[in-house]
Amino acid sequence: MSKIAFPHMGDYYLPANYLLSHIYPNDQIIKAPKITSKTIEIGTKYSPDFICTPFKYTLGTMIECLEEKADILIQMGGGCRYGNYAILQEQIIKDLGYNCKIINLVTKGKPDIKRINNLLKQINPKYSKIKAIYYSFIALKMVKYMDIIDNYIRENIGFEIKKGSFENLKKEMLVEFSQTNNYRKLYKTYKKYLKKFKQIKINKKTNNLKIGIIGELYTIMEPFSNYYLEKNLAKNHIEIKRFTNVHYLLFEKAKKYKKYKKYAKKYFKYSMGADASDNIARCKYLCENKYDGIIHIKSSFCTPEIGAMPILNKIASEYKVPIIFFSFDSATSKTGVETRLEAFYDMLEMRREK
Repeated sequence: MSKIAFPHMGDYYLPANYLLSHIYPNDQIIKAPKITSKTIEIGTKYSPDFICTPFKYTLGTMIECLEEKADILIQMGGGCRYGNYAILQEQIIKDLGYNCKIINLVTKGKPDIKRINNLLKQINPKYSKIKAIYYSFIALKMVKYMDIIDNYIRENIGFEIKKGSFENLKKEMLVEFSQTNNYRKLYKTYKKYLKKFKQIKINKKTNNLKIGIIGELYTIMEPFSNYYLEKNLAKNHIEIKRFTNVHYLLFEKAKKYKKYKKYAKKYFKYSMGADASDNIARCKYLCENKYDGIIHIKSSFCTPEIGAMPILNKIASEYKVPIIFFSFDSATSKTGVETRLEAFYDMLEMRREK
């Protein structure tokens, strides 16, 4: 029996765990522990100095999974240096003396279904392609429904009358999602909770502050890596807009890039890698749609986002919309982040009063 694990990233562990537990029912799926300061400490200790922060986070969670006796680690790449993480992480893990196999399902943002199928077959000879296709479909739908619900929560959680209503209902929903055994039940569960979320009483004004969040994908989607920035904003009764989620990355990014390039052609001509080009177009969109402020977040040493920052500054300046930049790494101070956020919020309030 194999013990399979994968790095932690927000609530997306749930559909990943659901998929693996159904296509490998006779193997043990180890849920990676939530990221903590210990995770960062471990990842930083064994990572190259100038590697981007998500490398350290994912390496730290992988080592924690190995301490739980995992023997197969599944890593997914991305459209930047993330696509090469698995190769270097595997070498580091071997140098540390761990005996495990790392399977990289996606490299450089280009999924190869045939290759993925062959890799999944290596984990267990009894692997069923038909079963994998069926449960992949359910897991991907689960991702889509989670992202739709999250978008609604983001826009409204800052205005809930009874504190904790959205968060508690979401926890309840995720439990039911994990217990579904077919697509019909998943869809009914999603519709049920979408209705419940819309029934939560809120006190939302038409002229509330609105802030858009753009930046590097991992730092945006893993709450611990940005010190729960969205939760801090919600405390100040702010409507939040965020574009990047897993469903967007898998199914929308490739289609929308051409539209983004045309929409923001004044500011960039060629792709800048990862989400940098997308964020330039998003910055323009937020400015033109009367958002009060923009927050750009990234991990330290994220080259595409560093290249985009001067352009984002230029756009925000042209439209006279305040923008603030946060760069996160293992040495970032949580107090410093919260203090800067508070000052940014106060400045937006003063602008609104004027």
